[in-house]
Amino acid sequence: MRVMVLGGAGFIGSAFVRELNKRGIRPLVYDLLTYAGRLENLKDTDHEFVKGDIRDEKLQEAIAKYRPEVVVNFAAETHVDRSIYKPQDFLTTNILGTVNVLDASRHYNFKYIHISTDEVYGEECGNENSPLNPSSPYSASKASADLFVRAYVRTYKVEAIIIRPSNNYGPRQFPEKFIPKAIIRTLLGLHVPIYGDGKAERDWMFVEDTGRIIADLIEKAEWSGEVYNIPGGQRYSVLDVVKMIGEVMGREVEVRFVNDRPGHDRRYCMTTGLRYEVTPLREGLRKTVEWYLNNRWWWKPLIKDRFFVEDEPWSKGGVNT
Repeated sequence: MRVMVLGGAGFIGSAFVRELNKRGIRPLVYDLLTYAGRLENLKDTDHEFVKGDIRDEKLQEAIAKYRPEVVVNFAAETHVDRSIYKPQDFLTTNILGTVNVLDASRHYNFKYIHISTDEVYGEECGNENSPLNPSSPYSASKASADLFVRAYVRTYKVEAIIIRPSNNYGPRQFPEKFIPKAIIRTLLGLHVPIYGDGKAERDWMFVEDTGRIIADLIEKAEWSGEVYNIPGGQRYSVLDVVKMIGEVMGREVEVRFVNDRPGHDRRYCMTTGLRYEVTPLREGLRKTVEWYLNNRWWWKPLIKDRFFVEDEPWSKGGVNT
């Protein structure tokens, strides 16, 4: 099977490439290598690579040359704080980039897997037919892209599905995200900033599980615009996870509460008809902590990023808190 992975040098994308390798598939990875997309994430994987932006014509050229049977799109701006700071990047990459991929699907007849997020449901516990109710510029851009996928299926008869994972964590996640930030800052003897009262609840999913489930769906999905939620089934508050990280690391995690994020959702929750096994959160955190402990070469160059260093980096963008 010829599989093309857009954003395959990112966090979930590179985990998916590893899963494809386990199944004997050598994919083509197409990635712009922005701040969170790194060739280091693809170390020890078997793949072809093309550097490029999903928003420009080079994507069409790469698809025309490679002729994929399946295209999986992980390429996106994903960090809510960054979307509050600069929403325009989320509009161009997440919406216009998706439309560019959909246009390619009309001409080259590949099956398209669009990777979305549980955040499109807002604070409601959504099933695959629930209305979309995004709260942030990030989730609004992903919800818009989802609607374009459904429109292209209806109007142009492209073969596509939408997959909505819950909050992923694991090795190679950029340190701006909560779990790697908490692990690394604790290793460095720094406090961990927590928004509001720390009781915001997320549904946690180990990234290797997500890669496996997406690969399974290639074989059994219906390609008529169906939506597939893949919740982790492990809902814990931010404070619960901080406590668990400290227990796994065997050291105290210093917490500092900071001003809550504008529009901050109190929970994310999904249901699904799919059946699969997931890694228990404590076990996944243990694997994640071990990886960051043993791969300091990977994260040390990244920790000067303002979204790692500052407690409220979005507030510098003129947001009225």
